[in-house]
Amino acid sequence: MNISSIVVQTNPNFTEEVVEIFKSSDFCDYHYHDEKGRIIITIEGEGVEEEIQKLTRIQFMDHIISADMSFAYSEDELNAQRNKLEAVGDDLPEWLNDENATKRDIKYNGDLKDRF
Repeated sequence: MNISSIVVQTNPNFTEEVVEIFKSSDFCDYHYHDEKGRIIITIEGEGVEEEIQKLTRIQFMDHIISADMSFAYSEDELNAQRNKLEAVGDDLPEWLNDENATKRDIKYNGDLKDRF
């Protein structure tokens, strides 16, 4: 399951109309809007493809100036990262489990992106 927040910019003259469409829709959840025509919604999908279809649908709605993903959560990516951490096992530094550890205990030795 994927969940993404979308920031929508609409013509301020049509904000209330667009908000009502979002509130009654089955393709997104409405959260917030302001007087400048900015609207915050979230969409869900079984995968990225479904989310892109919903985003495209929103982008082509009447009175929409722009609609862009702001934040995304992917359950598959989260599970993949959890699996990587579990595979590391006991190779983690002991200080990571130390309740008294501080940011000063972190030693940066370059890019860790592909270390594991």
